[in-house]
Amino acid sequence: MIDFQNVYKTYAGQDIFSNVSFRINPGERAGVVGPNGAGKSTLFGIITGEVEPDKGKVMVPADLRVALLHQQLEAVDSSVGLLDFTCNAIPEVAMIHDRLQEIEHLFHHNIVVPEEKDKLLNEQGVLQSRFEQIGGYRLRHTAEAALSGLGFHEEQFSRALKSFSGGWQMRAALARVLISDPDILLLDEPSNYLDIPAVEWLYRFLKSFKGTLLLISHDRFLLKSLATITLEINGGMVNRYPGDYDYYVRERDNRYLQLQSAKENQDRERERLERSIERFRSKATKAVQVQNWIRKIDHMEDINLPEQLHYSGAIRIPQPPLSGAEIARLESVDFSYNGKDFIFKDLDIQINRGDKMAIVGYNGMGKTTLLRLLAGRLNPVNGRRVLGHNVVVGYQAQEFGELLAAEESVYDVVRAALPANGDSRMLMNLLGSFGFCGDDTAKPCKVLSGGEKIRLLFARIFVNPPNFLLLDEPTTHLDIAAREALQQAIAEYDGTVCLVSHDIEFVRNVAENIIAMAPHGIRRYYGDYDYYREKFEQEQRALSPLPGVRTKDESTGLADSPKEKRKERAKLRQEMQKEKKTLETKVSGFETQIEKAEAEKAQIIEQLAANAPGVDFAGLNRKLKDLDTLIQQATEGWEEYALQLESFMVEYNRIHD
Repeated sequence: MIDFQNVYKTYAGQDIFSNVSFRINPGERAGVVGPNGAGKSTLFGIITGEVEPDKGKVMVPADLRVALLHQQLEAVDSSVGLLDFTCNAIPEVAMIHDRLQEIEHLFHHNIVVPEEKDKLLNEQGVLQSRFEQIGGYRLRHTAEAALSGLGFHEEQFSRALKSFSGGWQMRAALARVLISDPDILLLDEPSNYLDIPAVEWLYRFLKSFKGTLLLISHDRFLLKSLATITLEINGGMVNRYPGDYDYYVRERDNRYLQLQSAKENQDRERERLERSIERFRSKATKAVQVQNWIRKIDHMEDINLPEQLHYSGAIRIPQPPLSGAEIARLESVDFSYNGKDFIFKDLDIQINRGDKMAIVGYNGMGKTTLLRLLAGRLNPVNGRRVLGHNVVVGYQAQEFGELLAAEESVYDVVRAALPANGDSRMLMNLLGSFGFCGDDTAKPCKVLSGGEKIRLLFARIFVNPPNFLLLDEPTTHLDIAAREALQQAIAEYDGTVCLVSHDIEFVRNVAENIIAMAPHGIRRYYGDYDYYREKFEQEQRALSPLPGVRTKDESTGLADSPKEKRKERAKLRQEMQKEKKTLETKVSGFETQIEKAEAEKAQIIEQLAANAPGVDFAGLNRKLKDLDTLIQQATEGWEEYALQLESFMVEYNRIHD
């Protein structure tokens, strides 16, 4: 177990821990949460012995192996190969390996002193047994599996660690920590540099981990799916909650309301006693009673409300301007940075008004490149990008923090984005809607937190309100509360959104469609993240049936037994119902748009034909032109989804038949 008893720790006059006591039992999985700077990483340092507490005791059994992943890469020999670096996860393995080779060398060259032979043979047997016990024989295979799961390719295993970027080096460090098979595993923001497929692999790995796990993370998916207890570090205190992140949020709110009620009662009682003391202080007959009241106040323990962790900075996205039914499309697009290695070939994508899409896939597959093509920041080598009627693009790059000049003020950043004919008087209201009021508008960018920077960049985007938002990793540097606020703002936004994010919970709550990028191609899933995962796993199972599972008929994908065929058909039809409904809704929606526009167009033509006095011929003709554009776009959308539905129904009916 890990046992903290009355622990104190202070940095620069700030109480990180003040009389903290808690216990983590063997096998528990603790999610560690709290504001940035509250002391989460310090907690890990105390457990490993890297940080000494000022007072108190911390007990960790000496015979347990502890492994820690830091947020930043530690000093290592970066010239070593990737696989060799990862395999060096258990120092004892390397020591035993070297000693076994030394013994084998002695026997091979027959330079063993006779009286030492039995001793060396005995040592060799003990070392081989220990080597097997701690996983030395399977360590290399385990390292290769971990590296592959985190997104590395086999041809990269021999490359020097220093040839990779900092983010990929952190992935290698994570792989090394994970395969070290510790009794206690401490992970400090392990998903910071991971894309969604790697986060999912990490989740599966940690789900099967048998030891004690402590996880500092802003990733709600990991906290919800892995933690059995939650430790909140805040205001010098550590509070233990016996449940996952969702339980913690509910229980914390309940505790806060109870404390708030108790504090209000205490404040009223103190105020009543103070009034009585003031009123009767000068009366000799009440002297004893007054002293009792004073003692009662002195013995009252102050009830301090914990700091509210809900996000305080507002994110209120303005209403988008109206646009046509089609927002953007890429037609037969090829793209390459060097003219030889093509990231995309013959790519076709259409985005319609109101779509909220997330692009997922391993890093290096071209997610950011696709966003830049849609934003017009990159031009296709072949093919074309087409924007719809009255589409205004708002693009936020992944490296948003680098776009802000250190000395420039919040106000100046937003003013610089104001169009030539814009009204500067609206800037203060806009900044206020993103949480910058009064003196905050004069802050230089260099002092802003990660959350403040992203709010500022959103404010800058909305100086000229877009209706097509393209967001590349918008949750980077945001704590959980700020992510939840941004998530809610985007979910309520009436415009069109296309985003890249490695935060599974964020994608799950925002995206209604998924574009999945994989080595074999790009595919759009007409459903949310959970629907995409379900369909993707079905496809993977179909491609790679598990050993021992009955082979299926290649033409139908169904099991051989008639009974099993019926069950399989029913299951597949049920799974396909959601996609069928989505496509039918899209087709029906476009049909309704066309019918309404045609009806309105007929009325305008009647008005024009009547040639009645006072008719606004110019205005009606402009309206007629807009309706023709809308009908054309809606017809194109209807044709696209009708073809998809027709193709889908062939497969749907084939399974039924």
